[in-house]
Amino acid sequence: MTMIRLLLTGCAMMAGIGAASADPASDRATIDAQIEKNYAGLDALYRDIHTHPELGTQETRTAALLAGRMKALGFTVTEKVGGTGVVAIYRNGAGPTVMVRTELDGLPMEEKTGLPYASREQAQFEGKTSFVAQSCGHDVHMAAWVGTAQALLAMKGQWKGTLMFIAQPAEETLVGAKAMLDAGLFTRFAKPDYGFAAHVGSGEAGTVLVKDGVTSSNSDSLQVTFKGRGGHGSMPSATIDPIVMGAHFVTDVQSVISRQKDANAFGVVTVGAFQAGTVGNIIPDTAVLKLSLRSFDKDVRQLLLDGVKRTADASAAMSMAPAPEVKWLHGTAAVINDHALAERAAAALKAAGGDRVTYLPATAPGWSASEDWSAFVDAGVPSVYFTIGGYDAATLAAYKAKGEAVPSNHSPFFAPDHDKAIRTGIRTLSLAVLMVTQAK
Repeated sequence: MTMIRLLLTGCAMMAGIGAASADPASDRATIDAQIEKNYAGLDALYRDIHTHPELGTQETRTAALLAGRMKALGFTVTEKVGGTGVVAIYRNGAGPTVMVRTELDGLPMEEKTGLPYASREQAQFEGKTSFVAQSCGHDVHMAAWVGTAQALLAMKGQWKGTLMFIAQPAEETLVGAKAMLDAGLFTRFAKPDYGFAAHVGSGEAGTVLVKDGVTSSNSDSLQVTFKGRGGHGSMPSATIDPIVMGAHFVTDVQSVISRQKDANAFGVVTVGAFQAGTVGNIIPDTAVLKLSLRSFDKDVRQLLLDGVKRTADASAAMSMAPAPEVKWLHGTAAVINDHALAERAAAALKAAGGDRVTYLPATAPGWSASEDWSAFVDAGVPSVYFTIGGYDAATLAAYKAKGEAVPSNHSPFFAPDHDKAIRTGIRTLSLAVLMVTQAK
């Protein structure tokens, strides 16, 4: 323990990122006591949010719920930042400003977990009525976010600085972070010295992953519209069939991955939607395809974008059709964890105990999913984005015994052990904040 403390202090001095906790294990014990004191309320909050999810940019009820909790704790709260975003500020003397984020939004899908508090909410999504579910774990994050604020305020005699707790809208569509920044998040309020966020996954509950460097992927959502000439299905020569163009494109675009991208570099092109026509005997005049592109490296990202455009043009040219419309819808860069902060956070969490902590170096691959936390990193905030386990060991063993995959984020069956995940989230975020705000 003494050696770890010396290493932590040395790393902090070299990196210039503040003093290490005097006793992480003692801090963890205090945090755990606060969790137990407040957990009944946090569990009720989790179940409420889980039952009543809202889609991105529509999270009015959820935002008001969190804003009320933070006001009750004594935070100065500003609502409707970047739409439905919430900014809660708590000043506790001279020290760094530390940002802690949760997401607000759910997903346009039907929950099938069978939980007694499962969501049956519905909302309008892209002109249609859709079920809504918290199938990514943002409900866990929100409860942990409030619990972290509670723990830190109970320990305010042990740290100095400013807490900047933000509840971000529209993470699932990767537009919420930018919306908050465009609304003056770092000018109307403070620009944070550090930032922390945590995401629950399908790993074992009670575990924390700290990844150095690239943590998540670049993401780009595109829409390709092929333009043909409609007509009767019995007379295809009188038409220009956009479905044929789209079909060629779906298969040919994968050659960008298999023949143009470096085999050692990560890259994915997924065509997730192909919309054309109404009945079997009418050739339509358009076909609309929606794509998701993922990559880690910026050069690979550009290769995929260029490859999609080039392949779409070629598919149309084969049918002597007009050039297709290739429209970039939205996207975000990869999340990159700060090297010094990630090393130090992993060491502090290990020293605190209570959860099993794994540190992955920058040479290890990141995760293929994407996250617009990168917008805050790209704005110049050194940060760490943690991954916490969600399923208890018995549940994981049961799925393994059946030879079935564990339901992951975005599955209609995703049902992590929220009791354990919320506790791990609170410990992780609280200890991270204390790490950079405690005096020697």
